[in-house]
Amino acid sequence: MTRVRVESFAISLDGYGAGPDQDLDNPLGVGGSDLHHWFYPTRTFQHLVLGKDEGSTGIDDDFAQRGFQNVGAWILGRNMFGPIRGPWPDLEWKGWWGDEPPYHVPTFVLTHHERPPLEMEGGTTFYFVTGGIHDALERAKNAAAGKDVRIGGGASTIRQYLIEGLVDELHIVISPILLGRGEPLFQGLDLPSLGYTCVESVASEQAMHVVLRHRSAGIID
Repeated sequence: MTRVRVESFAISLDGYGAGPDQDLDNPLGVGGSDLHHWFYPTRTFQHLVLGKDEGSTGIDDDFAQRGFQNVGAWILGRNMFGPIRGPWPDLEWKGWWGDEPPYHVPTFVLTHHERPPLEMEGGTTFYFVTGGIHDALERAKNAAAGKDVRIGGGASTIRQYLIEGLVDELHIVISPILLGRGEPLFQGLDLPSLGYTCVESVASEQAMHVVLRHRSAGIID
């Protein structure tokens, strides 16, 4: 059965999932890259993103690795694809990741502006969805062919799916930093009323890993 998952989404101690003022030099906003200091050294990051056969193992790598297991499609907000706002000026921008993005499956980008699909190396094809979160999820589930759908972010996109109770499982990583401002993840959300409960929490030297699960998802080992 297809599950909808958020994995390895890092937030600061004051609840921000990205810093302010995203631009080409600050893909995660000012200070946002500090949220992921737990992730960069892991074997999962080094292998999947940098193509290296090295990196740390342990709690952080275990969570990072399981986030990529059984994923058949991704959903991203437009800001996760790039810093461009409004209508696409051209088709030159192809994402932050170079010729081979780390997704390797169909990836659906939420946007208000149409753009043809973009096929990249390594099995990633970006599809630009103008029909909203439900349309994107339906298309992603079909593309996943029985595997899970991973919602990559950003914070606004995850909030929209949480409000609708569409996320079965949410893994957040609380990094020991303060951003002060940026993109809040849980602002205005009553998670217990929305059906979410904490089912796991594990601390590493770099961060706290917390897993929330929706009541409709039941207990999944």
